[in-house]
Amino acid sequence: MSEIDDGAPVVRLRTIEDGDVDVFFDHQADPLAVEMAAFPARDRDRVVAHWARLRADDTLVTRTIVADGVVAGNIVSWPDDGKQFLGYWVGREWWGRGVATRALALLLDEVPVRPLRAHVVAHNFGSIRVLEKCGFRRDLEEEAAAPASDDGLEELTFVLDA
Repeated sequence: MSEIDDGAPVVRLRTIEDGDVDVFFDHQADPLAVEMAAFPARDRDRVVAHWARLRADDTLVTRTIVADGVVAGNIVSWPDDGKQFLGYWVGREWWGRGVATRALALLLDEVPVRPLRAHVVAHNFGSIRVLEKCGFRRDLEEEAAAPASDDGLEELTFVLDA
């Protein structure tokens, strides 16, 4: 188990447990979070099936984010087409408290693969700031090469190099 404690919420990452998925479901069903992430909510069965699939895949790093002893979200890293990606979701009650930044810093210690990529919609300023605080930079070339989105959302690509 990893942990950071600097007066803000104590954050650690741990293996995902069955009960965590109920919290993940609640987080992804929050309408404000859905709007911020620009990712549609799923019904409970789809969320449970999604996490069962992820947890069974040994090529992924899947962790529960725990803040002050409470499940605060999740963070995942996965390979795709020769590139390594990451994503995270933190419950709204933890926004603006440094939880995502601390969780990402812990994951970066655990996942040594570089470059490491993350996609984020342009209006998600909090997530952009988390990535920047952890040393990620926008990859304008990769963004320009990506196919245009048919949903009208601008997606940014951030990369952490070696």
